[in-house]
Amino acid sequence: MALTTFCFTISLILCSFMVDFASASGDYGYGSKPQLFHTPMFHVKEKPLPIGIEGFILCKSGPKTIPIKGGVARITCLAVDVNGYQTAPFSILSKPTDSKGYYFATLYPNELNHNKLKLAECKAFLEKSPLETCKVATDVNKGITGAPLSYRRLLDNKKMTLFSVSPFIFSNGY
Repeated sequence: MALTTFCFTISLILCSFMVDFASASGDYGYGSKPQLFHTPMFHVKEKPLPIGIEGFILCKSGPKTIPIKGGVARITCLAVDVNGYQTAPFSILSKPTDSKGYYFATLYPNELNHNKLKLAECKAFLEKSPLETCKVATDVNKGITGAPLSYRRLLDNKKMTLFSVSPFIFSNGY
């Protein structure tokens, strides 16, 4: 009986040491946090890269499809604030298309950061055609309802993130 009491007492003492050791090693208010000798990578904040959006604007007249010089696309984005609430949409216009119908627009996310906003979603839309004979916007590739940006890649040694949009089509209305 004395041996049983002795073993029980030793077991209680050992258990109390284990509880003390476990609570001191975890951060439950009893021990101090270990000193870090390096900064974890997730604490480093990088400047967001500019975003490029590219695509083509074409004119479909009968069986022919030709590029439109001087066409413009609109890029509309939603942003989210620090509390997770969406902001009102904002838009930018592309530069006018070249003779091949190619347009390009640039967004600068770092301009949003002073307001603590993050881009949530962007879409491209047909905006304008300079051709009187080809001014009717079509929803081919979601030119009217809004085409999501796709095919992302990094450019020029990571100085820009480039998104492409499928070609948009104006028609003569027939």
